[in-house]
Amino acid sequence: MKLFFQNAALLLLLAAAGIAAGCHQATVMATDLEIPTATVKEVNLQLKVFTTGALRSVQSRVITAPPIAGGTLQIITLARSGSRVQAGEVVVEFDPSQQEYTLGQNRSDLAQAEQEIVKAKADAEVQAAQDQTALLKAKYAVRRAELEVSKNEIISTIDAQKNLLALDEAKRALAQLQQDVQSHSASNQAALAISMEKRHKAQLAMGQAQLNIKNMHVTSPIEGLMVIRGNADSTGGNFWDGMVLPDYHVGDQANPGSTIAEVVDIARLEVSAQVSETDRTNLKVGQTAEVSVEAVPGEKFLGKVQTVGGATSHEFWDDNTSRKFDVGIQLDRSDARLRPGFAVRISILGDNLSKAVSIPDEAVFEHAGKKVVYRQSGHSFEMQEVKVRALSEGRAVLEGISPGTVVALVNPEKRRGGKEKPNGSASPSLGPGSI
Repeated sequence: MKLFFQNAALLLLLAAAGIAAGCHQATVMATDLEIPTATVKEVNLQLKVFTTGALRSVQSRVITAPPIAGGTLQIITLARSGSRVQAGEVVVEFDPSQQEYTLGQNRSDLAQAEQEIVKAKADAEVQAAQDQTALLKAKYAVRRAELEVSKNEIISTIDAQKNLLALDEAKRALAQLQQDVQSHSASNQAALAISMEKRHKAQLAMGQAQLNIKNMHVTSPIEGLMVIRGNADSTGGNFWDGMVLPDYHVGDQANPGSTIAEVVDIARLEVSAQVSETDRTNLKVGQTAEVSVEAVPGEKFLGKVQTVGGATSHEFWDDNTSRKFDVGIQLDRSDARLRPGFAVRISILGDNLSKAVSIPDEAVFEHAGKKVVYRQSGHSFEMQEVKVRALSEGRAVLEGISPGTVVALVNPEKRRGGKEKPNGSASPSLGPGSI
C-alpha cells in the first residue's frame, strides 16, 4: 500500500510539471512575437492611378427595319457581322414584293382617276354647250313674248292678257334655266374635284410605295463595324433577362422598327473605366494615361482623361459598398486591331508631389469606418487616425502624421491574438494612447 501511494505521488508530480511546461511555452508565443514596422518618410513621387476598363466606341448607329405598315418584313440580304462597312453601303435588304404589288395597284388607281378626270371634263363641256343652247332659246322666247306684249294696245283685251301670261311664263322659264345652269356647273366642278382628289391620292400612294421600296434597301449612315443584334422577333415578343437571342439571319422575319444591327465607329474609340473614391480626388481632365490592351500584348496606347464622373455610380440595389466613379479616356490614335469591348489595363499619370508624407500602403488599416495607422510608442503601438490623400504604386500619401513616425506594417491586434469585430473594427486595447 505504501508503494502504491509513492507511485501515485510521482505521477501527480510529473503531470504538474507537464502542465507548467505547457503554460510557459504559450506565454512565450504570445509575448515574444515581433511586429514589422516602417518609418514615415517625405518623398518626391508622381501619383499614378491604376485601374481596369474596356474599350467602347464614341459613336454608333442602329440599323432598323423600315417603319412600314402591313405586317412583318423578310430579310433577303444581310451584311456579315464583324465586317467593315462604308457610309451609304447597303447592309440589309428586305423583300419588296408586297410593296411592288401595292405600287402596281396604286398605278392602276391613278390611271382610273386620270380617265375619270377626262370624262368629267368632257361631260362638263357637253353639259355647258347644252345649257348655252337652252339659254339662247329661253332668252329668245322672252324677247318674242315681249314683242307680243308691245302689241297689246291694238289687240283685244283677252289676247293682251294671254300675251302677258306668255311673257311671265317665258321669264320664269329663263330664270329656272339660269339656276339649272349654275347647278350643272357646280355639280360638274364637284365631280371633277372628286376625280382630281382620287388622282392626288393615287399619286401620294404611289410615292409612298416607291419610298417604301427604296427603304427596303437599308444603308449604313456611318463607316464602321457591323454588329448583328439578337432577333427579339423570333420569340414573339416574349423574352426575359439573361435569355440568349439568336442573331438575325437571311430569311428571318422582322417587325417594322425592329433593331437589326448596329454599326460601330471603330476609328474613334475611348476607354471606359471606374476608380475608387480615393483615386477620384487625384484625377483631372487632360491627364495622360497609358493603356495596355489584353488583346494586343506588348504594346501600349497613350490617351488623355476626357471625363471624370462627379457622382458615384453606386446603385442603391448594389450590395457592394465601395463607391466607384466613371472615367472616360480618349485614345490619341486609332488602330485597326482594336475593337469595342476589349479589356484594358490603365495607368493614369497624376500630379508630381514634392516632400509627400508617405508610408507603404499595407500600413494603413480601417477601424470603425476610418483610416488608421498603428504608431509605435515605446514597447506598444497606439492607433492614430489619418487621412489618405492618395494611393500610388504601393505607397499611401497621408495627412495627419509626422515624418519619422514608426508605424506597424501588420495589425498588432491580430498578431497579438486580438479579434476584430465583424465590421472590421478592432478592440483598441493596445496602450495608453489607443483610441
